[in-house]
Amino acid sequence: MADQGKGPVAASIEKKLIEGLTPISLNVIDESHHHAGHGHAGDKRHGNESHFRVEVVSAAFEGKSRVERHRIVNGLLAQEIAEGVHALAIGAKTPGEG
Repeated sequence: MADQGKGPVAASIEKKLIEGLTPISLNVIDESHHHAGHGHAGDKRHGNESHFRVEVVSAAFEGKSRVERHRIVNGLLAQEIAEGVHALAIGAKTPGEG
């Protein structure tokens, strides 16, 4: 799960999801480079970290709908979203689905 090469926003996302969901697996992918040159890319507060894909498998999602799972992840990452993360793609599964 931990990757020393992550930028500060990716590291913060990873830390909050680990603390909030105790995932069996977690992959935080910075996809910002795909959006270079777009008006929202490179927000001053986040440098070049603006677009992420999160793939998380956690028992915390048991019995939850897809929308509820996304709300949980968005709630945990509310600060990052408020501070300029422009896009967050979420793949949230239970251990049985993972």
